[in-house]
Amino acid sequence: MKNLRVLALVHESLVPPAGAKAEEAASAPWRTEFDVVECLSRLGHDVHALGVGGELNPIRKAIDEFKPDITFNLLEAFDDVSTWDQNVVGYLELLKTKYTGCNSRGMLLGRDKALAKKLLSYHRIRVAEFAIAARGLLFRRPKRLAFPLFVKSLTMDSSIGISQASVVENEEKLQERVRFIHESIGTDALVERYIEGRELYVGILGNQRLRALPIWELSFEKMPEDARKIATERLKWSLTYQKKHGIVSGPARDLPEGLSRRILEVCKRVYRILYLSGYARVDLRLSEAGEIFVIEANPNPQIARGEDFADAAVAAGIEYGPLLQQIVNLGLAWEPSQGG
Repeated sequence: MKNLRVLALVHESLVPPAGAKAEEAASAPWRTEFDVVECLSRLGHDVHALGVGGELNPIRKAIDEFKPDITFNLLEAFDDVSTWDQNVVGYLELLKTKYTGCNSRGMLLGRDKALAKKLLSYHRIRVAEFAIAARGLLFRRPKRLAFPLFVKSLTMDSSIGISQASVVENEEKLQERVRFIHESIGTDALVERYIEGRELYVGILGNQRLRALPIWELSFEKMPEDARKIATERLKWSLTYQKKHGIVSGPARDLPEGLSRRILEVCKRVYRILYLSGYARVDLRLSEAGEIFVIEANPNPQIARGEDFADAAVAAGIEYGPLLQQIVNLGLAWEPSQGG
């Protein structure tokens, strides 16, 4: 394996401190950044972490001076706007520099949940019926959307703005939740049919030749009977909440072989339809009737040690170091002519 110069792009507040240890990083907001930088360095690569805020010039300067073989993209926003990270990738493409993760077109399609659903529906991929509640306009629920409904941000990831109150049973609660997304989250709202069922995730690696990781499931073992089994923002970030309600993630069990195969095939189709590359995670709901609904696709998902994507890779026989190396290799192999 050739040792490479790797420029890691991270949010300016998430640059791992010099000399930081794994014990310190385990509970730090820069845990993912630490895991990636530390592991790549241990693999023998020369890694430079660059904090990025709202200026592109530091990226250009670092590329000119450090001359990286590849840029490892760990940004989830630019200038604190969550949808602008795709523009940073577009900038890297204009500079003709190699980078890890998804191309700019795939990020645009994957991050716009409504546009992604329209594309998937066109290709006969089952998605929940939905409507967009735009800011500044009165939302009128289409008659085809029957309660219960699920209300969330149109563009935000990481379960931001999602709580038990996101599932609404009547018109009053619907309008109240739409206002919450508009005013508190600051985005348009996506209103979709709530699918009762199992919460599944599938990680995928690849550009043209794809490898699907084992199907992962978020299980709710001790949730109250009247609680909705959804991945809320509190669930995602609170270990105490997870332990209290027995919320764990791991390999999906008791799926018939034929159903597992169909799920993986659907997820690979989603990946290709949305022009994703590098690595991504597809989120699904499996209804009680065995219907597969694609909820969304997440380009460049969380890849810290111990998170779902890395754990699913380990279950597939890919340890953390080789996983990051595969992501680097996919970035080196990607060419814009492949569809990005």
